Parts: sequence; C-alpha cells; structure tokens
Amino acid sequence: MAGITSFGAYIPYYRLAHKQIAAAWGGRAGDGERAVANVDEDSITMAVEAVRDLLGNREGREIDGLVFASTTSPFGEKQASALIATVADLRHDVRTADYTGSLRASTTAIRAATDSVKAGSASSVIITAADTRLAPPRSANERSFGDAASAIEVGRDRVIARLIGGHSTVDEITDVWRRNDDQFVSGWEERFSVTQGYQRVVRQAVGELFERSATGPSEISKAIFYAPDPGSLAAVARSLGLKPEQVPDHLFNTVGNTGTAMPLLVLSSVLEEAQPGEKLLVVGYGSGADALLFEVTEEIEQARARARRGVKGYLASKGYLENYERYARFRDLVETEAARRQAPSASAPQMLRRRDEIYKFYGYRCLSCDKVQYPRQRVCIGCQTKDNFESVRLSDKRARLFTFTVDFLNADPDPPTVMSV
Repeated sequence: MAGITSFGAYIPYYRLAHKQIAAAWGGRAGDGERAVANVDEDSITMAVEAVRDLLGNREGREIDGLVFASTTSPFGEKQASALIATVADLRHDVRTADYTGSLRASTTAIRAATDSVKAGSASSVIITAADTRLAPPRSANERSFGDAASAIEVGRDRVIARLIGGHSTVDEITDVWRRNDDQFVSGWEERFSVTQGYQRVVRQAVGELFERSATGPSEISKAIFYAPDPGSLAAVARSLGLKPEQVPDHLFNTVGNTGTAMPLLVLSSVLEEAQPGEKLLVVGYGSGADALLFEVTEEIEQARARARRGVKGYLASKGYLENYERYARFRDLVETEAARRQAPSASAPQMLRRRDEIYKFYGYRCLSCDKVQYPRQRVCIGCQTKDNFESVRLSDKRARLFTFTVDFLNADPDPPTVMSV
C-alpha cells in the first residue's frame, strides 16, 4: 500500500493587506491579505522549511528521494532539489529531481513518487512544492498571488492517507504563461482562461477519475484543487456535483494563490483535521490536470501527534508590511540607492569546504570539555584544547538569544540588518 506518510508546511511571516495594495494604486480594497516572502527568502528556502516541518524531530535517514516542484526556482540550470536535500541533511545517495514549468508540477510529482514506491525502487519520497510568483503591479493577480510552501512524504509504512485512484490528462492551451526572460506571469483574457481552460480541463479529469474508480461526488469528504481564484473554485466544484461543505478553505484571503504549492498546502491543512475513512480528492491543473483520490487511515491520529507547526501554526504567526512600498523593495520593483557598505561576494570553494556548517548547520563539540560551539575553529573557546572536536547537528536544536546588534550600514534591501548571538 502506497500513500502519504507525513506532511508539513511553511508560510512566510509577512502579510500584505489588500487595502495596502489598493492604497498604492487606487481601486477597491476588498478584504483579506496575502503572504509575502521576505527579501532573503525564495522558493528554495521556503521548501526547506516545509521539509523541516514535515520531518519534525526525525533525522530523515530513511528517506530515499526528494522532489522539488516549482515554477519559480531561482536557478534555471542547477538542481534545486539537491540543495534542499543537502540542507535537510538527508543521505548523500537519495534520488533528487526538479519538476517545473507547470502549476501542476506538485501533483505530477506525487504520481511519480507513488509509482516509485509501488514499484519498490524507493520506500519513502518527499515531495516539496513552493512558489513566489510575481504579477504585474496594479494587476488583479498582484493581490491574489501569495507565497508559501508545503511538503508531503509518500511511502509504504504507516500510511495516513492511501492512494486509491489517480488519473492525468494533457490539454494544450495557452492560458497562463511566463517565458524565460519575463519578470511577471502573463495570461490570456480571464473568461477564456477560466471557462475554456481551467474549468473544462478539471471537469474532464475529475469526471474520468470518478468513472474509473467507481466513485461519486457524494463520497468525497474534502475536495482540494489548484484554482486561480475563489469564484473559479466554486464554479468548478458546483459543476462536479460537490457541495460547499465538501470544499475546504483554500486560503485565498489569508495566504493567496500559492501556485504549485496550493494543492499540497491545502491538503496539509485538511490532514490536520481529517478523520479515518474520509476520501480526499486532490487536483492539480496546468496544460492538463492530475486528479488523485486518497482515503485517510487510522494512522492519521499518530501523525497529528508529531511535532510540527503546520498550516495552523504558520497562519497564527504573522506580521504586516506597513505599506506597499516595502513590498516593492522586497521584489525589486523599485530601484533604491546602493548601500554604503556593499555585501562581499560568495566563494564557491569556501562554500564547498564549509557546506556542513553553512547548509546543514553543523556545529562542533569539544571532546575535552563537551562545549558546543559554532562556527568551527581550531582552539576550543572553553578549555583552549586544540583540534579535538566532533561534529554535532544544530539545525533541530533550540537556542537562547544572548545579544544582538542593529546595522543600518550593511548592504540590505530591507534595512536595518539584525545580527544575533
């Protein structure tokens, strides 16, 4: 039996209220807010946090693979999943892959990962999805887009939601796109994109899944979709015979349209409350659709007891950007004066030599006095013993703030820079 064995999420701390966007450009504000990745965050860093939330207190040595799904990877030519696996301190022999170029990359990755588990080539695979899509200023999508990440683990043991059906379709349509040199997401006229694209394709894929799995709409406890907006979500749900209570909160007014991450993020939110025996429909969309059907098992109770912040925790932990201008600086939408003190350039050889310290956050324990310290140096700061250390993992440890400094001269697009000890 293959299915979901764990889940996690990450939502950035900052929110931008819709009224702040309206104040900058005029027009109706509407209710709600969107999540905004900090200036030092991107799809990779958010995916790492989602994986850490999934793993909790586990070291993850049993993980056989990690897949990253995103349309906004910072790299056009470099495997982001390899970096994520390294930072998560997984084994060096795990399989890694990037799924990109489509908003349904996350659901496609789930199908591929569960196929690997069923075939026996892997016993446990993590799928993490994240997006930081950028919409043109003053557009409707600028308000509706949001930044977030989520992760699920699929495997054979202790399955909390077993996969009981899946169906995929391909349907070429130019509705939403972003070319290599484009800064912003583009789209065709909304009515065409929604009615002839999204709604038609999703109805077909889900209808065929229902037929092949001998499942009716009334049997679905919660239906989870990628959807561009709340109206399109409600319309496609009605067309499939689903009732409003079968469609969970898709976080449009609290996080936003999170792109590739949306199906996994809403799925993680649903699993925080799911009960054994419930059937969950998960649908991804983009030049076709993936429709997946899961059934929650008795293992869900133990999975919920594991330490994680989850969607609920991240929704409760937030602060607001005080104005649109700060968001514009975060996204390089405005050019500002260069910092007086420029940031030093990174060194690839140094990063390679110190990757355990920098990526995995390993410190060192003195074998003479047992003092843990970071970063590594040859002489112990406690007993002054020389070259007598062992590595110790610090990424899953809690720390206490000793002191900090606020630097207004450092090269920082969102000054000041806060240095903590």
